[in-house]
Amino acid sequence: MTARRAGIVGSIGLVLCGLGWALDPATFALGWVAAVSCWLAWPIGSMALLMIHALTGGRWGDAIAPCLRAGVATLPLLLPALVPILLLTSFLYPWARPGPALYNAFYLNLPFAAGRLLVYLVSWFGLFWLVLRPRSLAAMAPAGLLLLAVTFTFATIDLTMSLDPKFNSSIYGLIALAGTGLTALSVGILGAAATAEEAVLPDLARLLLGTVVLWTYLDFMQLLIVWQSDLASDAPWYVVRSVGLWGGVALAVAIGHFLLPFGLLLSRQRSRRVSVGVSALLLAMEGLRAWWLVLPTAPRSPSWIDAAALLAIVGCSAYLALRRRDAVMVARHV
Repeated sequence: MTARRAGIVGSIGLVLCGLGWALDPATFALGWVAAVSCWLAWPIGSMALLMIHALTGGRWGDAIAPCLRAGVATLPLLLPALVPILLLTSFLYPWARPGPALYNAFYLNLPFAAGRLLVYLVSWFGLFWLVLRPRSLAAMAPAGLLLLAVTFTFATIDLTMSLDPKFNSSIYGLIALAGTGLTALSVGILGAAATAEEAVLPDLARLLLGTVVLWTYLDFMQLLIVWQSDLASDAPWYVVRSVGLWGGVALAVAIGHFLLPFGLLLSRQRSRRVSVGVSALLLAMEGLRAWWLVLPTAPRSPSWIDAAALLAIVGCSAYLALRRRDAVMVARHV
């Protein structure tokens, strides 16, 4: 795909989002949060993998480094993407509405949430500036990884988990962190598949397999703990996501996010085609899972507005990434 085509796709998505916002702000708000939470894993995960590679080395990182830097380059999209969320906060978060606080008032209140958001933005854009300067990367990577892990854990709790303030999970942030690595690695494999050496593909496939297993373990442990404890505050979160349409989505995610990738990547035939296919499947499942996490907050099914939000975010982020790729290629030939 070219940057121009990605820009057209993103523009169409934005127009449709504007229409959806005007027609049904509550539906648009949840669809937009789902799309932003799904996309944010790409630049955050790309920063994390670049810092990990700076510490460990390895040909796997050299193969996908250009794609990872392109992913990091999409982070400025976060600033305009936050505008609808900030304007529609009262549609999204029960704790942000006027009235007496019902759940965890110390943490879930607008002034404290605004302060945390400022910390996230300063931290991420500071790392953004440092990560795209490889000479300083190894020196700041340990502290950078720690800062990224802490801030993204709290950010994902604020963005999606607090949509239902009654739900509690001590590993929700860890699951999201594993998802960032999975997303960034999948995009990196897709972007580097055409040019990567055949010898490096098994390394990338093994890394992808390990990340899939890690994510599945954490996600299953959350389900197991909630099921075993059967608390009135936590169990309803899973109940609404395990019946009807959302039960089917949960089954699809279990198959497409773990069973199929695990079986294909465990095979000895880790061809280029298999790596690309599994990476594309995992990215599709990340989008579906973002809907599964966010949309059941309201009693409704997915709509065209949710699809438009994903289209807008994916198109605009791909445009920024491809523009960076083209600029790098031009600079190399000058």
